[in-house]
Amino acid sequence: MRRATIYSIASTVGVSPSTVSRAFSRPEMVKSELREKILTTARELGYAPNRAARGLATGRTGVIGMLVPDVANPFFPPLIRAVQDAARQKDAELLLIDSELSVNAEQDLVDRIRPQVDGLIIASPRLPSKQLHEVLRGMPAVIVNRSVRGLPGVVCDNTPALQEIADHLHELGHRRIALLRGPRAAWAARHRAKAVRTWAEGKDVELVELGPIEAQFADGRAAAQQVAESGATAVFAFDDLMAAGVIAGLSELGVRVPADRSIVGCDDVLLAQTMTPGLTTVAAPFTELGRASVEMLSEILAGRDSRTVTLPGTVTLRGTVGPVAAS
Repeated sequence: MRRATIYSIASTVGVSPSTVSRAFSRPEMVKSELREKILTTARELGYAPNRAARGLATGRTGVIGMLVPDVANPFFPPLIRAVQDAARQKDAELLLIDSELSVNAEQDLVDRIRPQVDGLIIASPRLPSKQLHEVLRGMPAVIVNRSVRGLPGVVCDNTPALQEIADHLHELGHRRIALLRGPRAAWAARHRAKAVRTWAEGKDVELVELGPIEAQFADGRAAAQQVAESGATAVFAFDDLMAAGVIAGLSELGVRVPADRSIVGCDDVLLAQTMTPGLTTVAAPFTELGRASVEMLSEILAGRDSRTVTLPGTVTLRGTVGPVAAS
């Protein structure tokens, strides 16, 4: 059996070879129905495009870069998987880089991978906005989980969901609430803290702010003593990992959750779903974040204008929230 080529595909579908080539190299230039017909025919004939040859012809590598600050943080694996799945839907591969929470490494890594990728998805960058603009100048890029003026991005707005949980705590009788602020350099930390502060304004509650605290289990655990001494009956932790650490630390102090303290996380990572009791949290739309970021980068590569996309977080009530303990 002869090896399938773009010419045999073109003959079968009834289009020109250049149209078949565009379906693989510039899919945005081919109508979706025709593109799907070409791709289906290619699969049936056993055709596999040569990525290296296609790269020489188009000036594209077929690779998308993704830079994350901490691959060990449970927020990032589901986001990485979502981006990878979306990239492969567009016949692109993913090159993953971890800056290990280093601002200096972020800048260096972007410079290093620039020649190797067609564009970059950078999640939760720590670089200051001005520096981020400079580093990404001339490079197709999308920011995820941070809003930077003048740069295309995809963000999750947790404000309505956090405030809905705050209302729930209020209904359960909580009037002194602790807010554990996240890392100083994290946009999400400022965004989430503002959501809780705004809710507390004008309410008959006292908000006790602690931190900033790093988004690590050990740091949450270390903060448990401050939480216990704060007199707060409910706690908003910056994220699920921090919340899990706080719960572990409170347990060591003999403080029960939710009988003595109510704890709320944010993100709904796997840890939140599997710990006992299950963590009340705000679920991030990981699949949608990944899909939207890849779609946005594709639009940029095609020369089209981009904009910031905002996706909502959703309330997930589990077992770490309860009524105020009787005094």
